Amino acid sequence: MRFLPQLVITFTFPLISWTQHQRLENYKNFDKALMQFGVQMGINNAGFNLIPTLDAYSKYGYKSIQAKSQPGMTIGMLTSIKIGSPVLRFRLIPTFSFQERVINYYSNPKSLGEKDVFNEERINSSNVDIPMLLQFRTLRYGNFTSYFIGGGQYSIDLQSSIDKTQNIVDPFIKLKKKYWMGQAGIGVEFFAEYFKFGMEVKYSQGFQNVLIQDNSAVSNPLQNLRNNAWIFTITFEGGL
Repeated sequence: MRFLPQLVITFTFPLISWTQHQRLENYKNFDKALMQFGVQMGINNAGFNLIPTLDAYSKYGYKSIQAKSQPGMTIGMLTSIKIGSPVLRFRLIPTFSFQERVINYYSNPKSLGEKDVFNEERINSSNVDIPMLLQFRTLRYGNFTSYFIGGGQYSIDLQSSIDKTQNIVDPFIKLKKKYWMGQAGIGVEFFAEYFKFGMEVKYSQGFQNVLIQDNSAVSNPLQNLRNNAWIFTITFEGGL
C-alpha cells in the first residue's frame, strides 16, 4: 500500500510541530485511569499470500496466477486497559471490516499476436475482527507520544461461501469462515484537552491456509491462500 507512508507523514509532521509548541500538558488524567474507551476507523488494503499447486501451469495451462490486493474500510470500538505502567496497555478492538481480494489466472494466448487470456476471481468478505494487542508507548513529550503495537486477531467472515453449493458453470473460491492472524504496527498519539487522537499503521498476516479445496476449476490450481492486509486507522479515545 504505497500511499500509506506519505499519508502518515502528511498528517504527522504538522501535528508534531503543533504539539511541541504547547506549554501545558492536555488531558493529564489519561494515564491515571485504568480503562479508556474510544472509536477507531480507517481503510485497509487486503490481499492473499498465494501458493499455486506444483502442476498448476503444466496441468491446467496457466502462465501465472496472481493475487491482487484491493482497498476496503474498517470501523471498531476500542477498550484500552493500563497494565501497571502508563507505557504498557492492552487493547481490545472489536471491529467490522469490508475487504475485497482479486485472483487473476493468466493463460497463454491461443495464437500468435493475441494478448494473454486471463480470468478474474473477486472474493468479498464482511468480517467481524477481534484484535487483542499490546501497546508499548513512549513517555509523553508534551502532548505527543509514539508507540509500537503487536498481538493477534481472531476473524469471522460473515460473507463466507463455505456452505454455498458450488456453481459448475461459474465456479467461485470458497474460504474458511474463521481464522487467526498476527498483527504488528506503529502509531502516534496527540493529547487534546478532553480526548486523545491517534494515527496507526499496522500489518496483519494470516497464520493458516483459508482455502477450501472443493475441486472446482478455480480452486484446483491453488494450494494455499493466507490472508494479509495493511490497515491505516485514526482513533479518538477518552475515558473514565
